[in-house]
Amino acid sequence: MLTGTHSEAASYEFTTLTCIPGIILYNDAKIQLLDLPGIIEGASEGKGRGRQVIAVAKSSDLVLMVLDASKSEGHRQILTRELEAVGLRLNKRPPLIYFKRKKTGGIAFNTTVPLSHIDEKLCYQILHEYKIHNAEVLFREDATVDDFIDVIEGNRKYIKCVYVYNKIDVVGIDDVDRLSRKPNSIVISCNLKLNLDRLLAKMWEAMGLVRVYTKPQGQQPDFSEPVVLSTDRGGCCVEDFCNHIHRSLLKDVKYVLVWGTSAKHYPQRCGVTHVLQDEDVVQIVKKKETEEDGARGRFKSHSNAPARISDREKKAPLKN
Repeated sequence: MLTGTHSEAASYEFTTLTCIPGIILYNDAKIQLLDLPGIIEGASEGKGRGRQVIAVAKSSDLVLMVLDASKSEGHRQILTRELEAVGLRLNKRPPLIYFKRKKTGGIAFNTTVPLSHIDEKLCYQILHEYKIHNAEVLFREDATVDDFIDVIEGNRKYIKCVYVYNKIDVVGIDDVDRLSRKPNSIVISCNLKLNLDRLLAKMWEAMGLVRVYTKPQGQQPDFSEPVVLSTDRGGCCVEDFCNHIHRSLLKDVKYVLVWGTSAKHYPQRCGVTHVLQDEDVVQIVKKKETEEDGARGRFKSHSNAPARISDREKKAPLKN
């Protein structure tokens, strides 16, 4: 319905049997939406092709968990538990724990804040369970044991999730108000096409996409197709913008001119570390090509003549 791509829908569960891709055109950006089959309890162990479905979610920027508003909250807890069992952490940030393995020196344990969930002895026991006897550990926040284990494993994926409650047309207004007030949640009705525009706005806000428009020198900006950047993928500075266009462009950049909310005045001359914001306009100024040795005029030692005598052009013979 959002992408215009046909996806089978019926009054029974598990209608979608395979991944169905679609493209959403929103705010001049193309967002790929994948309609995945539903997962059941035990999907993290491979039931119902659950591992294949969850593997697609691991590479995404945002997870839309579509739930039935007329059913209990147990479905949301089951799905969250299955995703966390395979290493997905929904609506969480990486814990502020510095961990580095070493070859010698034993275990160095330090903390900058008081810890209430874990102590030094428990940390040593966890590291010994993983057969780690030489490491450096620094806690910068009051983290739990599970957070410390996630840092040791190193393969956790932190993804934003929006809980979408469908079929609000079959429940009362009190239930709709209660579901809509939950964090990271939104209520819709696909049958009556209710609140779909708010769903797109919620997706855009959660993904944190930044649109940057290009401006050729001496011409008007090109507002037809922006360069879309993201904090979760690469970053939003000028260096990431140049790498998004071409990898070899960064070494030729002298400076950039920026118009938009990130600039203090129009235009602002910035370097490659300047952080861009949504709907900024960027003009790249490249370095001028100079002689190799830097000399000019009659003082230059570089000649454009061929290096070999055989490569030189022969003069025409003189006329008699």
